[in-house]
Amino acid sequence: MKLYKSFATVGGLTLLSRMFGFVRDILIAATLGSGWVADAFVVAFRFPNLFRRLFAEGAFNSAFVPIFAKKLEGHGPGAARGFAEEAMVGLLFVLLIVTIVAELAMPFLMYGLAPGFDATPEKFELSVLLTRITMPYLLCMSLVALMSGVLNSLGRFVESATVSIVLNSVMIVATLVSLWLGYKRAPEAGVIQAWAVFVAGFLQLALLTWGMRRAGMTLGLRWPRFTGDMRHLVRLGIPGVVSGGVTQINIAIGTIIASLESGAVSQLYYADRVYQLPLSIVGVAVGIVLLPDVARQLRNGNTTGVMDSQNRSLEFALLLTIPAAVALAIIPTDIVRVLFERGAFKPADTAATAALLAMFALGLPAFVMIKVFSPVYFAREDTKTPMRYAVISLTANTIGSIGLFFLFRQLRIMPQLGIAMATTFGGWLNAYLLWSTLHQHRDFVADGRLRRNVPLIIAATIVMAGVLLFVSHTLAPYLGAGSGFGENASALVLEVGLGMVVFVSVVMASGVMSLRQLRTLIGRGGKA
Repeated sequence: MKLYKSFATVGGLTLLSRMFGFVRDILIAATLGSGWVADAFVVAFRFPNLFRRLFAEGAFNSAFVPIFAKKLEGHGPGAARGFAEEAMVGLLFVLLIVTIVAELAMPFLMYGLAPGFDATPEKFELSVLLTRITMPYLLCMSLVALMSGVLNSLGRFVESATVSIVLNSVMIVATLVSLWLGYKRAPEAGVIQAWAVFVAGFLQLALLTWGMRRAGMTLGLRWPRFTGDMRHLVRLGIPGVVSGGVTQINIAIGTIIASLESGAVSQLYYADRVYQLPLSIVGVAVGIVLLPDVARQLRNGNTTGVMDSQNRSLEFALLLTIPAAVALAIIPTDIVRVLFERGAFKPADTAATAALLAMFALGLPAFVMIKVFSPVYFAREDTKTPMRYAVISLTANTIGSIGLFFLFRQLRIMPQLGIAMATTFGGWLNAYLLWSTLHQHRDFVADGRLRRNVPLIIAATIVMAGVLLFVSHTLAPYLGAGSGFGENASALVLEVGLGMVVFVSVVMASGVMSLRQLRTLIGRGGKA
């Protein structure tokens, strides 16, 4: 079906982007490790990204896209363009103010974002400098998010799914420059990376501007006006800021607490980057494609189509994320060692990061289900219900992170593990609340195909898990710290490859997916 093909398009490009991202993170780990410079850069990189997810992606995915889709379907491209221009200048006006205030008040903001850094003056000062450099990235990427919403509503997913490749490529070049200049665990390497983020933002904006021109939807600047459409957007967008950005808020809270433990911020970052691979490929692909699809079908009164889209989206998400979650939980040390353990990244960093990765992995299906269930609310212009559930989840995560962090520290257990545990619990709580309300109102009913396939996916995952454990034990001599990178990488590729082959074979044999559906998934035509 067309929906699966769109998932494959966005997911495939996201996979390519994440491959570049892994190369980037491998080089960053080799250059910065998990020391104080790495912690400072992670905070500087996450701060504008937090506001970008809140003001741009969170609000516009939940509020802008449904309104734009209605304008496009009901009033034509001209009215839709006019609304997009109003939204763009309004967003630009607000974020210019936010950026200016943040630049001026950055030292004070840092006390709130990473209070533990104050104990090390050079770490605190470097964090302030790097965050000031990266802050304009917020402006560029907020406009990119808006333009992505326009293009996705027009059924054009390539440009918006490609922007991360630009960021990762620029940061790879910057890291290579740092290595060439001999900066390892040095503040200069962090400064170079921060300027790379700054430059990448403007390059990404240029790419999306070109995509808008190709789509015949070039947006012009106008004087900001608080029209009826803008008031409607704000009413829907404010709850969307919380509900759409809950994951990033959780990460920000984790960063604040982790700043009290040396190296914890960067270790959480590296673990987050690994489990974000399947989350981005599946969750982002589903979220990007599903929201405009459901909004369009609701506009046409096609409730049967809405229900089918939800079932197929959840089926697609679970098909990929359940085995990914189990694999990440079973062999985290192998994965982290091969990806990061070199240069400034030591075996102790591997052990800590692997434990965090395994805990994050247990929440992966929940995080993806949130991406499946949230668009159903947003498409109906109900942003308040997801906001309430996001606040409940956020509260549970915050209390759990603080409580477990200090409890584990008292027990001499790695305290940042408590942050990962609380984040995972918060994700499952949010997913359950979203599902239960949809189920209660009959807005989501699992069809026969989904009820049949989920147990089969779980069975295939169990078989795959057994194979992974056996292969990991067998290849242990080639995956150890004493082996070279070539041996490590080859063994990991063989390990993961065998697991994938076994899983796919069981899935195909059990009838969860046919060859015809597989061809559709990779874009060769046919209907799922």
